[in-house]
Amino acid sequence: MKRFLLVSATLAGLALMPFRMDAQRTQGGAANSTPTKNYLVSGAAASAPAPRLPDGHPDLSGPWDGCWKTGPDGCYGGGTNNDMVQDLEMKPGELESLLQPWALDLRSKRQEKDEPYVGCMPEGVPRINPYGTRFVESYTAKGLTHIFILHENGDSGAHRQVFMDGRKHPDDNDLFPSWFGHSIGWWDGDTLVVDTIGYNDRFWIDGKGTPHTEQMHTIERYTRPNYGTLLLDFTLDDPGAFTKPLEYRFEFKAMRPDIDLMEFICLEDNEYGIAGGFTPADESGQKEKVKQQGDSKK
Repeated sequence: MKRFLLVSATLAGLALMPFRMDAQRTQGGAANSTPTKNYLVSGAAASAPAPRLPDGHPDLSGPWDGCWKTGPDGCYGGGTNNDMVQDLEMKPGELESLLQPWALDLRSKRQEKDEPYVGCMPEGVPRINPYGTRFVESYTAKGLTHIFILHENGDSGAHRQVFMDGRKHPDDNDLFPSWFGHSIGWWDGDTLVVDTIGYNDRFWIDGKGTPHTEQMHTIERYTRPNYGTLLLDFTLDDPGAFTKPLEYRFEFKAMRPDIDLMEFICLEDNEYGIAGGFTPADESGQKEKVKQQGDSKK
């Protein structure tokens, strides 16, 4: 199987990192929604019928590229990544009307270097990153029991677990807030429905610091209309942070089937963020100064 990687020289040394799959920018930084990279399935293959599982449902396995569009703030397409205004192609003033005053104020004060994802914490939902995504459908003698959603192997996005065995969400007393929440799923015809509650409030919805609360409830509806496309109709309802539910459509593009997800281990407080000039939760920069002083004495 072909693999792809990018050797990136950083202040911390050489690190093997997955290749950033951005579509080419158009002049002036305008969003380019036309796939131009040869890692994507294209042409007749992309428009072919979606493959199906032995039980007759669409095979969503992928791998998928959720960052096939490029705008001034970076890549997007399958979810929020950089700025909700760009990634959701919002109209002027739309985000301000959707966020409650306290959430809008907090967003304006947050700095990129303090983002939990920069410190190798999970990205949360509906975040995506520039690396590949895969759905792993787990079958047992009882049929499809779990679906795991992977964002590169071992990336700080970790993986999501979707229970497909008919269980319900736990009662409030038994629900422990977590980065990806508690997800249950079922098929609605050819559409995979994922219902999630129990999120913690630690991750950012986008790179600009858009907040949420533990009241956040999401519903994802995944549909594969053809081989090369995966559509996600996404609903976010958080009465603690937003003035009304958000409903948007995201789109993933199929990557060539000979491309594998690579291992990428991102540990909390490692050198990736520091090498890029980020020191999470260190407003003064003192943490990095102490480290540099220690390195100079070696």
